[in-house]
Amino acid sequence: MTDAFLAVHRVSATALVVFSVLLGVWGAYGYFRHAQVSGGFRSSYLIMAGLTAFQGLFGLGLLATGHPPARILHVVYGIFAVLFLPGAYVYAHGGSKRREAVVLAGAAWIVAIAYLRGISTG
Repeated sequence: MTDAFLAVHRVSATALVVFSVLLGVWGAYGYFRHAQVSGGFRSSYLIMAGLTAFQGLFGLGLLATGHPPARILHVVYGIFAVLFLPGAYVYAHGGSKRREAVVLAGAAWIVAIAYLRGISTG
């Protein structure tokens, strides 16, 4: 059972890296075209935030079943991603449409780095 959890945790980590890079490219493209953030981008961003939390639950399940990460930084990067994505979303809603685009695109790039660092420390 824990091997299945570990496999899901690994595969979903890779999928989240790809997802965040795609969102980063999409958001940056919209920002440089002076376009507003679309509803599709916002919903994709929120899906990424939800999948990140879901990924964290798999990590907690692994931790509870006796599979600790190689380094504690793995957990720190995960906690950062889970808290940072909704925080950036709330912050982005407080300003102009252009600021929303740059904040959400930047958050996607930042979290892509956090995912990669989490994978490398796992």
